[in-house]
Amino acid sequence: MHTGDWPTTVEAALAVQDRLRGRVELADDCPELPPTVTGLDVAYDGTGVIAAAVVTLETAGLTVVEARTHRARAVFPYEPGLFAFRELPPLLAALDRLERAPDVLVCDGHGLAHPRRFGLACHLGVLTGRPAFGVGKTRFVGTHGAPGTARGSSVPLVDAGEEVGAVLRTQDGVKPVYVSAGHRIDLAHACRLTLALTPRYRLPETTRHADRLSRAALR
Repeated sequence: MHTGDWPTTVEAALAVQDRLRGRVELADDCPELPPTVTGLDVAYDGTGVIAAAVVTLETAGLTVVEARTHRARAVFPYEPGLFAFRELPPLLAALDRLERAPDVLVCDGHGLAHPRRFGLACHLGVLTGRPAFGVGKTRFVGTHGAPGTARGSSVPLVDAGEEVGAVLRTQDGVKPVYVSAGHRIDLAHACRLTLALTPRYRLPETTRHADRLSRAALR
């Protein structure tokens, strides 16, 4: 899908989600430890301009190998559950500028942990064909117990009787994150990669780099 035929109404966006949801692949064919990981994030300036950033890191060592940004005006209204339709156009444009195709996409958001089981990570994965998963700072749907206090502890995130993600502690005694599969990667694998990307801080290094870059791109 190109932004030329991008949905501009809630009804059209819901129809797109319904149509593309069936293309999500839940079978895991992502390498156990892919050579690189690409993080994505966006920043808003309050006037309708969005800056998207994509940052590729070497999985071993977590050093930045490539980074791209794209600024654009939002083409879709602010609507919970449909944020992807605001954020995807600039994110896809930034991805197109990468010289190396991503091995796996790590979204600051959700995949299956979404009311219609089609969050940003699912949408990005389907449109790009790349493995993708989400690591959210906050819960969007579902309920859960408390994970243990040690790094690596997790509990299921359950919505309408379905396990849609995991509540994962990435640092001892620090607030957990919400991990969900998006496309071509399973939940357990997404959790292992999340831990590999959080050696020191609560959030993945992919998200930390992309967040800083997207904010800088607004200045």
